[in-house]
Amino acid sequence: MSRIVYTNANLLDGEHPAKPESTVVVEGNRIASVETGVPAALRPDDRIVDLGGRTLMPGMITCHFHSTYHELGAVPGPFGLEHAPAYQAIQAARNLELALRCGFTSAVSAGATNDIDASMKRAIEDGLVAGPRFIPGSRDVSTTGHCNDYLPWHWDMHALGPIRRADGPDEFRKAVREEIKRGAEIIKLFVTGGHGVTAPKERIEMTRDELAAAVEAAHQRGALIRGHIVNKPAILMAAELGIDIIDHCDEMDAECYDKILAADTTVVPSVFFPKVFMETIGAGLGFSEAMRADLERSYAAIPEANAAGVRLVVGDDYGAMGFPHGQYAAELELYVRDVGIPALEVLRWATKNGAELMHMGDQLGTVTTGKLADLLVVDGDPLADIGVLQDTDKLLQIMKDGTLVKDALVETNRG
Repeated sequence: MSRIVYTNANLLDGEHPAKPESTVVVEGNRIASVETGVPAALRPDDRIVDLGGRTLMPGMITCHFHSTYHELGAVPGPFGLEHAPAYQAIQAARNLELALRCGFTSAVSAGATNDIDASMKRAIEDGLVAGPRFIPGSRDVSTTGHCNDYLPWHWDMHALGPIRRADGPDEFRKAVREEIKRGAEIIKLFVTGGHGVTAPKERIEMTRDELAAAVEAAHQRGALIRGHIVNKPAILMAAELGIDIIDHCDEMDAECYDKILAADTTVVPSVFFPKVFMETIGAGLGFSEAMRADLERSYAAIPEANAAGVRLVVGDDYGAMGFPHGQYAAELELYVRDVGIPALEVLRWATKNGAELMHMGDQLGTVTTGKLADLLVVDGDPLADIGVLQDTDKLLQIMKDGTLVKDALVETNRG
């Protein structure tokens, strides 16, 4: 099998500062070697790619991905049942391929309707559609009358669609087990209101016993579990119970950081959507001032959490109304420009930290000998200008599992 030998690379390995004049060898679906300044021994059939100082980095990982979302909220309800499942599956395939074409070689679901995510993972693995490595998600699991269970009772809706109601610990256990049976590998809970839903952020949608039962059931079946969680009491409760991922985490503070670290929980701040919504649609609806206060609080907390060692990752509610899929890398620039996180740190969130969230830190997330070859060649330096990652024309190569899904580099030498 021929190898690809990248020489003269500006290597951003997902963890350390840039290493110029690096050589990286890919053989099969693995990174065979990583060297600095000294080319590897060549073989006659090697493809030698002189990057001329261009950046070589890990494929990125989006950790809050709604495959079926498309202008969610623009079409009058019912939420998640706006279109037939077959149509939603086509939309999901398009969104997943778009993520891959934007340099995100892995994606972690934050919930989807009609069991579509599980079928998308199978279709990607079988080569029917192009897409990233994908951890498929569940319906939104929460109690009767929670923030997304807002349809009038007299509609007498029985379709599961995007939500699964559960009340009491036993129903939560059953709901989690059923979603896993249907193919979910990560369970999504709505634990509080706030952050983009109409229910107030102070409202906790489930009891401690219900949340504990859901977490236990997911972990017993080998699944991850995440929650839409905004207020501090719920953040502390979820971390104490061992939830894997806290989405949004708006009211986190020093007390929360300690609990989150002790539980090895990951936080997805996802502040890009609130910022865009506040500046566009929200202004016309009168939400801007309240959202601005929440956003400013998050902007202050995120650097503190990062400094404390909390595992932060990227991902947001792409596909919501006025917030289309495809602008994933713009989120990284927001964290650098508006929140003040160094670009190197944000790149770690998008690579190394994402792989650790997936429990694949030994296989993905850094350019390291022996790991899977998920790589990007970038015509530019994301440390100098992280905005370069938003220009897909600057993504000259996208490699997933050792296979080039995009190759815009001019064919170069042979060994």
